[in-house]
Amino acid sequence: MWGGRFSGKPAELMQAINVSIGFDKRLSSQDLAGSRAHAAMLRTTGVISSEDEAAIQAGLETIAGEIADGTFPFRDEFEDIHMNVEARLRELIGPAAGRLHTARSRNDQVALDFRMWVREACDRTHGQIRALQKALIAKAEAHADAVMPGFTHLQPAQPVTFGHHLMAYVEMFGRDAARFADARARMNESPLGAAALAGSPFPIDRAQTAKALGFDRPTANSLDSVADRDFALESLAAATICATHLSRLAEEIVIWMTPQFGFIRLSDAFTTGSSIMPQKKNPDAAELVRAKVGRLLGSFTQLTVVMKGLPLTYSKDMQEDKVPTFEAFDALELSLLAMAGMVADLEPNREKMAAAAGAGYSTATDLADWLVRELNLPFRDAHHVTGAAVKKAEELGVGLEGVPLSDLQALDARITASIYDVLTPEASVASRRSYGGTAPDQVRAQIKRWKEVLA
Repeated sequence: MWGGRFSGKPAELMQAINVSIGFDKRLSSQDLAGSRAHAAMLRTTGVISSEDEAAIQAGLETIAGEIADGTFPFRDEFEDIHMNVEARLRELIGPAAGRLHTARSRNDQVALDFRMWVREACDRTHGQIRALQKALIAKAEAHADAVMPGFTHLQPAQPVTFGHHLMAYVEMFGRDAARFADARARMNESPLGAAALAGSPFPIDRAQTAKALGFDRPTANSLDSVADRDFALESLAAATICATHLSRLAEEIVIWMTPQFGFIRLSDAFTTGSSIMPQKKNPDAAELVRAKVGRLLGSFTQLTVVMKGLPLTYSKDMQEDKVPTFEAFDALELSLLAMAGMVADLEPNREKMAAAAGAGYSTATDLADWLVRELNLPFRDAHHVTGAAVKKAEELGVGLEGVPLSDLQALDARITASIYDVLTPEASVASRRSYGGTAPDQVRAQIKRWKEVLA
């Protein structure tokens, strides 16, 4: 490739550290697409002849077929996917292959290929997030009125519905989908034609290649074109946040599966057993999803550290951009698929959740609200009265609904028996009708809204 300047071959160690074909062969389809578009543009602008372009396109088609059927001869001696394709093209069509690299460099070529790969990964991930949201919505709709405890500090706080709880994750994953869409929009500029770093003296048409490859426009600065990896960093940041949301849901599945909670059941499809304890049914799929955030955050951190000190423009350090990005998206896509499967598979134990919903005096806020609403007490005063009622319930060993009316009236003589109407978890959730609240009709309204969004 650079035989005119070099008379010797690289040392074996240099070859070992320099070669990237082992992982960047994943860019083969993007590399071929970029080469097809580049060749067509070179012919349109008169840089190469129609005959050479036809030979190049035919050779690229042959190479695509070889890669598809597994017969393409990937060789370490040609370092990367770009030179492997070019070398094979020369074997197939002869000297005309050498004209393909006119007005481009491996710098803008890899920037193009990698950007296209990340763009496609964002599209796949966006679709998988939507599939997970639909699974969550379907489960939420089936259990929009199933009462369960809501938690703060993992302590019982107020009753909510299972549908409402699941819809919280629909909102989270909705933001994740938007982040990937935003990242995709920003990366959708083509670096092809920036060449090594300074642009090209040939009369190329960068807008033509950008359009042919599905980009909105060419990049506006040739230096930035080959030096930029923001598109990968932004996508990895979005992937890390998404994995964090997956991890939170996975953690809840793990907790809910314990006998101490017993809120849900998972089938054998997403659980495993023990080699020594025959009674065990472990939520391993959820645990593995929970762990993936470490890999994604590691990938984001790794690429950030690679890029942080690089002067413009291209440095070989940037060869280390692909492996963490490939691994991160592989892990995220598998996690999204697994989580969608688990959500569809899980079945809530409505009776167990309902029984737990009233634990820990979870309707105390409803009692305070009743005092404000019916007796016109300032909320802070109502809070104090309710705290005293909870203390009395603890002394008697009962729930708030079990405190005798006489004891409640000792706290405020105006309290009537109608206060018991608000002290059940079912009454509590039914009363939370404010926009975005947990009342079943509000949950169903949000389900309807999201169905329209996803349609």
